[in-house]
Amino acid sequence: MSIATTFSWSLRHAFARPTWTLTEPFAVERKFPRPSDVRLAVDNLNLYINDAHILKNVSVSIPQNKITCIIGPSGCGKSTLLRTLNRLVDTNEGIKISGNVNFGTQDIISAKGSDITEIRRNIGLVPQRPCPLPMSIYDNVAYGCRIHGIRKKAKLDVIVRHYLEAVGLWEEVKSRLNAPANGLSIGQQQRLCLARSLAVEPSYLLADESTSALDPISSKKIEELFVKLKENYSIVMVTHTLRQALRIADYVIFMYLGEVIEQGPANEVFNNPQHSLTKNYLSGAFS
Repeated sequence: MSIATTFSWSLRHAFARPTWTLTEPFAVERKFPRPSDVRLAVDNLNLYINDAHILKNVSVSIPQNKITCIIGPSGCGKSTLLRTLNRLVDTNEGIKISGNVNFGTQDIISAKGSDITEIRRNIGLVPQRPCPLPMSIYDNVAYGCRIHGIRKKAKLDVIVRHYLEAVGLWEEVKSRLNAPANGLSIGQQQRLCLARSLAVEPSYLLADESTSALDPISSKKIEELFVKLKENYSIVMVTHTLRQALRIADYVIFMYLGEVIEQGPANEVFNNPQHSLTKNYLSGAFS
């Protein structure tokens, strides 16, 4: 019997994948050029923090226009790997890195200065807890565009509405765009942060347990948005919830103690895991 059958029939169908047909506002003219080669791949990555070996010989290739879920027990390096993909791990002290993280033909690890800013635009991060900027709802969405040189209000008006519609927030906030963003509910704040990330048109969207602080209804909205967004974006998501990975993952990376134990299409990993550690994790032997 496969690991996936340990989940009941009713549970699997209760959390079935949403089905979507993309309509506006997702088909838009791009404001920023997208690199011709947007493949994201990690090759023999090792990362130390104050001599602690956090990531060990990690090699993965992230598929395009798919949802990749990184799963594994707490403390296994999932979030560190995610933050390394756009150099946010640099904020830690005592970092030492070897290996390569390649975005197209560029090695992210060796990038400096303005290159890192452009990398972070192309590989955006939605954090675990929403972090709206201390400004208005409107200015939160427009913030990144202004940094990258878009200043005309008429153009910003179009962008702000477009991405608030994209995350299903426009109708809820259109009458109070100048109100402080921190007055929104937690679920609304998370969708606002997603709109802010999308407004600078990343190629990859990183999500670090971005539904863990949300109620079930808000979590479902975010999951449905990710399923919709993969038409135009490649999404890499850290999750502690196997049911969530079952619902939305196209590709799965299983990590344990800083190593990638197994990776592959979600159906293969969940239904026919090759490594005993993967089988034990999926069966609930540890978490």
